[in-house]
Amino acid sequence: MTRVLILEDDTLLASSLARALQARAFSVAVASTIADATCLTDCDLVLCDLSLPDGDGLDFIRTLGRERPGLPIIALTARTEESDVIAGLVSGAVGYITKPFRLAELLARVDAQLRLVKAATNPVISTIKVGELHIDIEARNVHISGVDIDLRHKEFDLLVCLARGAGKVIRRDLLMSEVWGQNWVGPTKTLDVHVNAIRRKLGEQPGGSSRISAVRNVGYRLEAR
Repeated sequence: MTRVLILEDDTLLASSLARALQARAFSVAVASTIADATCLTDCDLVLCDLSLPDGDGLDFIRTLGRERPGLPIIALTARTEESDVIAGLVSGAVGYITKPFRLAELLARVDAQLRLVKAATNPVISTIKVGELHIDIEARNVHISGVDIDLRHKEFDLLVCLARGAGKVIRRDLLMSEVWGQNWVGPTKTLDVHVNAIRRKLGEQPGGSSRISAVRNVGYRLEAR
């Protein structure tokens, strides 16, 4: 289970963040002071406020960065000056979010940093096979039983995301973040359009059976068959 440490002295904000992360099946520890946080650093990601009762969060980030290199730390602060942003990133934070912030943006940042850590620690997979479907990621080539399938850029990226989690439902927000980026604004209808385009290019007919199943109000699943 992914473990997240929240170092934040605003108890209302901390509890709100904790609930949102726990809803995503994360294990969450909350501390309001640097002293309390020092014994809770056995975690996978840290959300750290900078203005704390017993010191500057930047000092905590620097210390933790030396002790746990590679641990993603996202700074949360009301400081908006460019010099403060630079100081936060130089200290070792991988991200800097100013208050007030949108919860969806913060969660997207968390997901993105955890994906980067996973990618850095796992061997690179250059090909994926799901039944008769073969994907060569490096060559950006897709074929079924030796027949090449011509996909556009985003269609290919979307199919790779689904193939990596074949047999599992991938949530709409995660697909949007992974393929269109964290800062995507606008309707998510484009996701459905791209899925339908992939289905057509895979030779599937409207109303017929499909390799890609839609789970209403949740996301899509590439069937592992």
